Amino acid sequence: MRPIVVGVDGSESGRMAIGIAVHEARLHQRPLRLVHAFVWPTLGVYVGPSPEGPPDGGLAAEADRLLADAVAHAVAVGPDLEISGEVVTGAPVPVLLAEARHAPLVVVGSRGLGGFAGLLVGSVAVQLATYAPGPVLVARGEDRRTGPVVVGVDGSPASGEALAFALTEAAARGVELVALHTWWGRLPGRTEDGLPLIYDADDVQAAQAAMLATMVDEHRPNAPDVVVRQEVRHDRAAHALLRASDTAQLMVVGARGRGGFAGLLLGSVSQTLLHHARSPVVVAGRRPRAAA
Repeated sequence: MRPIVVGVDGSESGRMAIGIAVHEARLHQRPLRLVHAFVWPTLGVYVGPSPEGPPDGGLAAEADRLLADAVAHAVAVGPDLEISGEVVTGAPVPVLLAEARHAPLVVVGSRGLGGFAGLLVGSVAVQLATYAPGPVLVARGEDRRTGPVVVGVDGSPASGEALAFALTEAAARGVELVALHTWWGRLPGRTEDGLPLIYDADDVQAAQAAMLATMVDEHRPNAPDVVVRQEVRHDRAAHALLRASDTAQLMVVGARGRGGFAGLLLGSVSQTLLHHARSPVVVAGRRPRAAA
């Protein structure tokens, strides 16, 4: 069975990611694989112990200790799970993208040890969410075990895949799923085509609710026992989803929605949640072929 993969780097955010990954592995009855990317050998840096230092010194030994500490923490939190770990040579993003080709889910912290302290979310998390071929869970905000799973739905294929993933997560947790759709500004052409020549906000609300219901019905057979609360709001998507993250235990969004610029590989709503959500965020849905 393919394991859930979690990237570890010794940071506090990475430690939170381990706890969430353990929870995911237990929910879905999967093994857990911890991976630490060890970049120094690729830079031509000597990684062995110093001739004048202790035999267990050096960068390679430190990488092994970091991984051992992470595995020990995972075992302490999830003693019932099959847990393995590996130090893999390479930079974090390429290493974890390679792992993502075979993993049902990759979990990372929102902020690692590197980069700039002022950034709200690290470059590794953003790049994985942008380019990974499968779902990526970014550990940020509060690690809650209560509250609903919330998914943003905008009618795009990516949001349909996010909805399917969110249904599976809600079923595993035994909680309600909130399927949230918003409308604001100019409406999609297919929505306007289905409205009367002269229409008001109630007509738009009804049309958007019908679209959302159709998408939910399409994916509901995958999790027929999940209670789905469908909400349509006149609001900007990022604002509504951020408010929902105040009480959600998990936020799920597609990699790319209908809005924004076609050249962007990760949608603006997804990016906003990665930077500001107050609960963990999953970016699901296949990325464009160019990003693979």
